[in-house]
Amino acid sequence: MAGSDASSAPTPMSEFVPPPRVNVLGVGISALNLDSAVEALAAARAAGRRGFVTITGAHGVIESQDDPALKAIHNASLLSTPDGMPMVWMGRLQGHRTMGRVYGPDLMERMMAWSQRSGATHYFLGGNTGVAQDLQQCFERRFPGVRIVGTHTPPFRPLQASEVRALAEELREKSPDYVWIGLSTPKQERFMAAHLEPLGARIMLGVGAAFDFHTGRVTQAPRWIQRSGLEWFFRLTKDFKRLWPRYSRVVPRFLWLAALQWTGLRGFPLEEPSHGTAKTSLQ
Repeated sequence: MAGSDASSAPTPMSEFVPPPRVNVLGVGISALNLDSAVEALAAARAAGRRGFVTITGAHGVIESQDDPALKAIHNASLLSTPDGMPMVWMGRLQGHRTMGRVYGPDLMERMMAWSQRSGATHYFLGGNTGVAQDLQQCFERRFPGVRIVGTHTPPFRPLQASEVRALAEELREKSPDYVWIGLSTPKQERFMAAHLEPLGARIMLGVGAAFDFHTGRVTQAPRWIQRSGLEWFFRLTKDFKRLWPRYSRVVPRFLWLAALQWTGLRGFPLEEPSHGTAKTSLQ
C-alpha cells in the first residue's frame, strides 16, 4: 500500500495492537511501512493509548550499543519505526516483506493529511527559535483545516522544574493528541522517556530534523537516494564538518555488527518491551 494517496484516511481500530518487532542489534524495530504506521498511530489515539514513538535508524541503533539505557528506551517505546533502508532490509531478511521506511518528515506529512479528516490535534516542540512556528504555518497552508494547537522552543539545556510545570499546564489546556519533538538523536529519545509522564502527554514522536526539512532550512535528499540507502552520503556532502565524525563511526560499525548478527557469529538479545509488544528474534 506504499503508493496510496497521502490524503487517504486509515480506519481506526477498536484497540491498539502493537506490531511485531524485528531485532536489529538488540533494538526492537517495529515491522511497519508508512501506511501501517499511520494506521497504528490512529488506532493508538482511538484506544486512548499513551507512549512515545522513536524514529530509529542506524545512528540510534549504534548509539544504543554503548548505552543500555538508550536501548531500553527504544525497546519500551509505543513504536520504533524503521527510519533508513538498513532497518528495512534487516526486517525483510527476517520475513517482514511489507516493511518499508517510515521517515520522520514523511510520517509528519501523512499524519497532517489524515488529521484533516480525523480532527486529531498536534503540538510542535523543538528546533531553533522560530522553527516550530514556521512549521505550523507551513502545514496550515499545505493542509487546510489541520489543527495545530501550539508550539514551543525549548532551551538548549535540561528543563528546570518550573519550565516542566509550565509546559505541562499548557499541554493540559490544549490537550494535543500528538506532540512532535524536533530534537537530535539521542537527545529527543531521552527527552520523551523522561517527560512523557511529567508533561502528561498522550503520544510523543521524535522526528529529529523533520522541522528543518519541512521549513526549508535543510535540503532533503532526492527520493532515489533515500530509497538506495545512501541518504547518509548525501547529507555528508551537505554538512561534512559536522556529520563526518558521526558517519565515520556509525556506518562501518553498523555494517560489521549487522554482518555478525546475520551470520550468527554474535547474538544480540532483544529484551521483551515493557508494554508487551511482540517481537521477531534473530540471534
